[in-house]
Amino acid sequence: METQRLTAHDIERAAGILTSGGLVGIPTETVYGLGANGLDPEAVHAIFEAKGRPQDNPLILHIPDAGWLERYCRDIPPAAYALARRFWPGPLTMILPRRPLVPDAVTAGLDTVGMRCPACDVTREVIVAADVPVAAPSGNTSGRPSPTTAAAMLEDMEGKIDAILDGGPCAVGVESTIIDLTVTPPRLLRPGGVTLEELEEVLGSVEVDPAVRRLMAPGEQPKAPGMKYRHYAPKAPVTVVKGEPGCTAAYIQLNMEEGDGIICFDEYRHLFPGHPVETLGPAADPAAQARHIFEALRSFDHLSVAGIWAQSPEDAGIGLAVTNRLNKAAGFHIIRV
Repeated sequence: METQRLTAHDIERAAGILTSGGLVGIPTETVYGLGANGLDPEAVHAIFEAKGRPQDNPLILHIPDAGWLERYCRDIPPAAYALARRFWPGPLTMILPRRPLVPDAVTAGLDTVGMRCPACDVTREVIVAADVPVAAPSGNTSGRPSPTTAAAMLEDMEGKIDAILDGGPCAVGVESTIIDLTVTPPRLLRPGGVTLEELEEVLGSVEVDPAVRRLMAPGEQPKAPGMKYRHYAPKAPVTVVKGEPGCTAAYIQLNMEEGDGIICFDEYRHLFPGHPVETLGPAADPAAQARHIFEALRSFDHLSVAGIWAQSPEDAGIGLAVTNRLNKAAGFHIIRV
């Protein structure tokens, strides 16, 4: 299969591929997604095959506006529309009770479905033109770092998908926040571009699911993407070092070995001469760290490194999303100093 390169001028072509059961790489403000017609079980199964994704890992349906929620969801609480008014289009996914027309292939057999309205004009135009919701996980081979450019997605998906729609680099850099609105209080299942603090401004009390900070047990079923399995991981093993930035940099400097790679804040790059180094941005700029985390992790797959040491930001704001992705990339191999 030859993967077509599409641009914003190819809306109808992208929509036609989706309605005919094909796969299209789509840009969003978070990461690039691997899209299929979310009402076509065969097309959805093709996503799992292209990614090598476990079948019990549910997908998210992407829609162009909140007016589409009633098509695919039932018993929608007022909180969903309050969140949509505040954060849509944007990096927020809401877990809601699904209607029967949403296939089991999308939900991994759950009675709920994740719904999102991406803040990418061209992708919303494709969804409107296709007149179907687009099921789309991140556009990487399962377990690898998510792609934030079309070129990064093609590293994994060249020849496996029908087309990719190039919308330029992603502005947020980590996947959407996932909030479960089927429980009381609402539960944060995955941190992302909408922060826990921002959710609390709209919802009041929000519970953080334990899987945000630990691995799920083998028997637990994930309610949302990215909860259960090791994710975002480069080929080399990752060790996350948490604590005050100066202390974590010093710890890595003392414990790194020849051939190790380093992911660090800009201020500490000079401490690691002779080692491959990827910087996240300034220690005080978690938004920059979110934009660079997947690029940093992915870059080491082009180098021969024995292991990767990574400085970790604090858990506040979007920093919680960055630490979540780093911890999962490391299989929760974390050192606190």
